Amino acid sequence: MAAPRRRSGLVLVLALLALLAGGVAYWAWDRWQGFQQDPLPGLQAGDGYVVAQGDSFLRVLGKLREAGVHTGTDLEWQVLARQLGAAGRLHVGEYALAPGMSARDVLTNMRDGRVVRHRFTLVEGWNIRELRAALAREPLLQHDSAELDDAALMATLEQPGVHPEGRFLPETYLFTRGDSDLDILRRASSALERALDEAWSTRADDLPLQTREDALVLASIVEKETGIPEERPAIAGVFVRRLQLGMRLQTDPTVIYGMGEAFDGNIRRRDLQTDTPYNTYTRDGLPPTPIAMVGADALRAATRPADGDALFFVAVGDGSGRHVFSRTYAEHNVAVREYVRRYRERFGPR
Repeated sequence: MAAPRRRSGLVLVLALLALLAGGVAYWAWDRWQGFQQDPLPGLQAGDGYVVAQGDSFLRVLGKLREAGVHTGTDLEWQVLARQLGAAGRLHVGEYALAPGMSARDVLTNMRDGRVVRHRFTLVEGWNIRELRAALAREPLLQHDSAELDDAALMATLEQPGVHPEGRFLPETYLFTRGDSDLDILRRASSALERALDEAWSTRADDLPLQTREDALVLASIVEKETGIPEERPAIAGVFVRRLQLGMRLQTDPTVIYGMGEAFDGNIRRRDLQTDTPYNTYTRDGLPPTPIAMVGADALRAATRPADGDALFFVAVGDGSGRHVFSRTYAEHNVAVREYVRRYRERFGPR
């Protein structure tokens, strides 16, 4: 009669062990699922880390720990990496950590190379000195152009003998940490060539411009003369008519460019009378090179200027940046006097 009791006890023990094993398995499964999918605790906006060339998976995991990721064992991270196909396929670059990310998100980002992309903006109207200074101030770029003068820079960009002014299209360019400043310049140079080709191929008939380079030079003057997009075709129209009539352009931005670093913020009568290759008060035609970087709108304005009969323009003087356009010199003098009056009302006598 004792044997059935022993068998019942064994069954009970086995049942308890099965329940325990099932509980452990459920706990392990639940832990595993939570490790993969639950938001990693403690992450703050702006956290991140860098996967460098040659980093092992354990080295990257150490960087994650340093960045505040303490969830999961090394083994769990390795198993998940193999499951996701990320082991041995981590892309070099900078990665962001953000609240709400899971371990699966972190590994998937590294597997797929979803690196942080930064922005560098080339501003319309910048000259080459301003562009190079801005690149030098960007700490996330590698500064491979720092030791190159302008001529060596253009040779490196496969444009030997080309003046660097105006050869880069103002846009916002994305880059990753450690990219070279030369990469941004190459992309901006290629973008400028495409925009210039497009503008020149759709140019108006009978322009007094012989080459696409002439169009680039004129566009740079238009770019510096107004920050009002809708005024650019009208400004270009004034300069085109002057070129057609053989009048000098007489535009202050070219004089200022020719003064270089001697320009102190003011342009005086003697500056207008001092001859340089860029002084359009003393020389006929277009200056020898662009004077600034130009946007696509300025290129379109230079190649498709607005019709009209205005030959002069002057700022309104009310702070809007807009201009008054005049057909005759007498009308222009009236507009200039009005500009001076408004200027003195705003700022007092010069």
